[in-house]
Amino acid sequence: MRGMEISTSKPGTAPSSEAASGFRWPIRVYYEDTDAGGIVFYANYLKFFERARTEWLRACGVDQRRLAEETGALFVVRSTALDYRVPARLDDVVTIVSRLDKLGRASVDFMQEAWRGDTLLATGKIRVGCVASVDGTMRATAIPDHVHEALERGMKKVLPTVSTASA
Repeated sequence: MRGMEISTSKPGTAPSSEAASGFRWPIRVYYEDTDAGGIVFYANYLKFFERARTEWLRACGVDQRRLAEETGALFVVRSTALDYRVPARLDDVVTIVSRLDKLGRASVDFMQEAWRGDTLLATGKIRVGCVASVDGTMRATAIPDHVHEALERGMKKVLPTVSTASA
């Protein structure tokens, strides 16, 4: 299609230093992520962003499974807004950059970007809420203090990039 870029990404490429001011998580695009034309299906960016947020939380020292077991608190997506710019393609290594935009008492707003090298592919604003089961119903609840403190620390520093994308 006219105006679409052909993939030239290589393992290890990362967004420019300007774009890298956040937690970076590389993801390889697999066949299952694409449509019949070899282009990443639009909804899969939500999955890529979810994985990067989970890894950002893990890098902050937050184990979501243990959090749920010990406190009953869960993080759930409350709202999303995505803007698609350039498609990713089969075998690309896409770097997801995640930053906290706002940390509230019971919610977290993330700004996320998908990059192939120095090319911005998609952006997203995702609001995540903290909930817990009250009488069998999920209700908004305050983020546990130790988790809130870990998120505050994570906002103030750039956490290391961890890679699971193989060459």
